[in-house]
Amino acid sequence: MMITFYKYQGTGNDFIMIDNRDKKFTPDLPTIKKLCDRRFGIGADGLILLENVKDYDFSMVYFNSDGAESTMCGNGGRCIVAFAAFLDVIKNNAKFIAIDGGHEAIIYDTGIVSLKMKDVLSIEKSANDFILDTGSPHFVRFVDRISEVDVFSEGRKIRISERFAAKGINVNFVELKEGMLNVRTYERGVEDETLSCGTGVTASALAVVSAGLANGKEEYSIAVPGGSLKVKYKAQQGNSFTDIWLEGPAQFVFKGEIEL
Repeated sequence: MMITFYKYQGTGNDFIMIDNRDKKFTPDLPTIKKLCDRRFGIGADGLILLENVKDYDFSMVYFNSDGAESTMCGNGGRCIVAFAAFLDVIKNNAKFIAIDGGHEAIIYDTGIVSLKMKDVLSIEKSANDFILDTGSPHFVRFVDRISEVDVFSEGRKIRISERFAAKGINVNFVELKEGMLNVRTYERGVEDETLSCGTGVTASALAVVSAGLANGKEEYSIAVPGGSLKVKYKAQQGNSFTDIWLEGPAQFVFKGEIEL
């Protein structure tokens, strides 16, 4: 069977997109893993299916590059909104559902996609570390000289530690310097550092607020290895956050066909 696919990327976080409204593509772990393989397949951090669903413009079904269906992906969410606009499923506004619930999104004339994330109701703090769920579980650690951090080794130690080994966790290293955030992320499922993680930068910005370092700011520009993103939020009492938006580019890379 021949499948048409589209490649999109958001600040270097890249995804295979399939229009699966006709349900012709049946996802299975070996197939997805092969498609995402950078040497023997198309190559991507993950695969995303756009499907029909009642009461929403579309449904987002996301798989990590290891072939397993995963939790929410912020950059993937922005990319599927751009893909839906390309397919004429939406215009400039979207209402879609993902594994963590409903989302809203806006596409601006500049090509920037703004995605509303789930509310964050609590953050666990321990010394210099923070644990929270922004649609996917995240561990955030503040560091100095982020460019010198061995993200793969240090991130993997935390990801496979006794507490997190069973379900895994994404690990973010964050440097706050002159009001700007720099973030590098080890992603579970990819099992390596990625150029960007949307739920990770969201978690990192909220951790800054939780640490008492935001000084009243309600948005942050965030540098990642693949570019820059912006996170906006409303801080509530008790380490909870609402009206959280992730903004950044979502770009088409190429279209192709592959025989399964």
